[in-house]
Amino acid sequence: MTIRLLRTLIAVSDSRTFSAAAKVVHVTHAAVSQQMQTLEADLGIALFDRSTRTPELTPVAHQIIAKARIIVADYDNLVPSALGDGGLTGVISLGALRTTLTGLTPQAMAELKLNYPELGLHIRPGLTRTLITEVERGNLDAAIVTKPNLMPDGVLFRELTQEPMQLIAAPEEPENDPIRLLKTRPFIRFNRSAVLGMVIENWLLAKRIRVSETMELDSPEAIGSMVNANLGVSIVPDLAVKAPDAAAVKCLRLGADAPHRTLGLIHQESHIKMQAIDEIYAVLAGVIERATSERSAASR
Repeated sequence: MTIRLLRTLIAVSDSRTFSAAAKVVHVTHAAVSQQMQTLEADLGIALFDRSTRTPELTPVAHQIIAKARIIVADYDNLVPSALGDGGLTGVISLGALRTTLTGLTPQAMAELKLNYPELGLHIRPGLTRTLITEVERGNLDAAIVTKPNLMPDGVLFRELTQEPMQLIAAPEEPENDPIRLLKTRPFIRFNRSAVLGMVIENWLLAKRIRVSETMELDSPEAIGSMVNANLGVSIVPDLAVKAPDAAAVKCLRLGADAPHRTLGLIHQESHIKMQAIDEIYAVLAGVIERATSERSAASR
């Protein structure tokens, strides 16, 4: 039994099929099948029920996978642990919401690399629910997410900021009443499978606002471009750290009861790379604080 075989087993569990797992571990479908047969022979147990068209994991396999995740994570962190550097010279895998990829994340990670040039970064975009699952499984060290209603056991949420929702319209739009705009203009919806999308949807339902939906997107840049082209209006977060080249739009407040999202960093509570994760949190918080101060100064 080797770490490589355990990695492949975990990939099969996460990807559900041998073909999808093969892409994750960069081998052929046949190689995945052969590796799993080797692992079964090494362990002396059946990991798969092959009576079905697509082999399914056996109950005991799920128990082994849970242990395998711990073994692989410990192996990956063996050198940082021995050196006592908390992962500051290793590789950190960070998940990030797409709404942060053109403002907060690049600015903060550039600062992190300046402080720790030997630290490697792997950044993976995704939606909150997917990123939480990946952190829980140990496939990501940390992730920038919108705070959900429930967090899984063993995963810690550290708040960074709260971003109120705002209505955006084309720059030339003459109307200034956001409620009237929502009721009379085509609506470009933020993906409802995202936590942020559900925050917006719940507010619309609570306000009994019926919108005329024209499209549903999960890219803030795409939404901004569509709104800029006068194809509709949308509700998006007033980002704490804005992209320098964002499409020009008209921004309107939704009022005192406007919904908001709580942005934060998540990671497993007991993580061997905690020092590196603490540094990531610190640079994220620092970038947000500076951006907030600059906006306050500009509005005076």
